[in-house]
Amino acid sequence: MVCIPCIVIPVLLWVYKRFLEPFLYPFISPIINTFWTKKAVQENGTSDQKVSEKSNGTCKAEGNGEVTANGSTTATDKKTD
Repeated sequence: MVCIPCIVIPVLLWVYKRFLEPFLYPFISPIINTFWTKKAVQENGTSDQKVSEKSNGTCKAEGNGEVTANGSTTATDKKTD
């Protein structure tokens, strides 16, 4: 059995997003912008460039039977009875 808040809260959120937010957002947005004035953090891309310079583009298996970039498989270290 589902509790009442588990039904009511999603329905109220859907009604707000669907019908009320388009009318209320122009009035609420200036107030929200005063609290959230930070810009999103942007990466400069230097860490990605360093990683791509170090790797040569081949995939290596980690010893669990995965297929490598050239199509060969590695042996697994499983105990046999």
